[in-house]
Amino acid sequence: MMTRMAHSSIRTRLLLVPVLSAVVAASSAAQTHIEPHKNSYSPKQDVELGLQASREVRQQMPMLNDQRTEDFAERIGDRLVEAIPAEYRQPEFRYSFDVVNLREINAFALPGGPMFLHRGMIEAAKSEAEVAGVMGHELAHVILRHGTAQATKGQKFQIGAMAGQVLGAILGGRTGAVVSQGSQLGLGTWFLKYSREYEREADLLGAQLMARAGYDPRAMASMFETIERQGGSGGPEFLSDHPNPGNRVQAINREADMLRVQGNRGNAGEIQAVQARLRELPRAPTSAEVARSRQGQQGPQRAPVGTSGRNERVEPPSGDFRTYQPGDFLRISVPANWEQVGAGNTVTFAPRGGYLQADSGQSAFTHGIEVGVTRANGNNLQQQTEQLLQSFARSNPELRRQGGYSRANIGGRQGLTTTLSNVSEVTGGNEAVNLSTVQLSDGSVLFLIGVAPTDEARTYLNTFSRIRQNLELADNR
Repeated sequence: MMTRMAHSSIRTRLLLVPVLSAVVAASSAAQTHIEPHKNSYSPKQDVELGLQASREVRQQMPMLNDQRTEDFAERIGDRLVEAIPAEYRQPEFRYSFDVVNLREINAFALPGGPMFLHRGMIEAAKSEAEVAGVMGHELAHVILRHGTAQATKGQKFQIGAMAGQVLGAILGGRTGAVVSQGSQLGLGTWFLKYSREYEREADLLGAQLMARAGYDPRAMASMFETIERQGGSGGPEFLSDHPNPGNRVQAINREADMLRVQGNRGNAGEIQAVQARLRELPRAPTSAEVARSRQGQQGPQRAPVGTSGRNERVEPPSGDFRTYQPGDFLRISVPANWEQVGAGNTVTFAPRGGYLQADSGQSAFTHGIEVGVTRANGNNLQQQTEQLLQSFARSNPELRRQGGYSRANIGGRQGLTTTLSNVSEVTGGNEAVNLSTVQLSDGSVLFLIGVAPTDEARTYLNTFSRIRQNLELADNR
């Protein structure tokens, strides 16, 4: 018998270009027209990228694998796909809809068509139309090719290297703790943590898709209000990846006023039956619980190991530096006896003996520096840095400030730096943590996290300063 996961891996549908019936004809000539952005990637590359990343998602995230719930999500997804206007259709795109067994309210879609819904989102919805609202919003990101359009603006990675980075973007925040190696935030945020402009477009086109598919678009606005009210472990995850473009609810409702709903989709009995089914299943874990479970499975690691897996003495930083280019927008020079290690959502540089790589894929480092990019809310660098620190503190309960912020030269730009203390999860000893941040041209924040044992901190802090000053950034293209 075919397993659910095997079924999921082949459950895609090639989008043909049928002649749409009058049932899904344009809802209203007055609706907002959205022009797709410049994109240097082909639709075929969107599909390639999405399929690669979706395989990683299915391997690393807990899939629900409940046929009743999966069928419910598929039916809604199919109706929305059928409602895509002819001008936005991509014959190459392949759409699929899967449910992830996580409690947080979230959903995400990958370039080319794969979409994943958290179980918590279905459980929180008051109607089928609210589920369709979230799915319509995510589908709009795919249709407008926002992921690769955003990558086009930066031109920071080659297509072959993008899948893992996109996965990191999708799994940012708490969910990222499930699969991330090192920090929860990473270079992948360039791809799928969308700008407010893209969010506005997805809201409007999603509302149009809903009307064409027979759902009242006002349900999308209602679902966003539900998410905003959740607080705690509920709403912020979705909203951190989907920033409010400003007056979101009012804008969706204004668009809805210009649309004619084609039919009356949404059987109240069906979503009630699905939610009743979910209540019969074991409680969905949170992302943090899944992460702790996986860490427990790998067993305790109390001694730093090198990239070769041997216990080794960690040499001091070399006075000679070597330059790496982890992305087209970034060149970084680090001590010549450090190596680029790990393959997670950030890039780590560490000396031999200062980096731990467990068989499970989890990693940590006791000496070295980690570099990543995140899109925090707001334009004030200090506020954005505070958000970063709050994120790091959630997974590092012993993290403590040692002072305020200082101005720092980061690649010729003015940034911020601060030093903190922590208890190493690897050695159990005290360590110094140096965090430096600088804004990039699109409002994102580049961060560098330097780590060293407290008794070696003076030497390493000087090294971290030199790395910051020699950084080369080319994000103004």
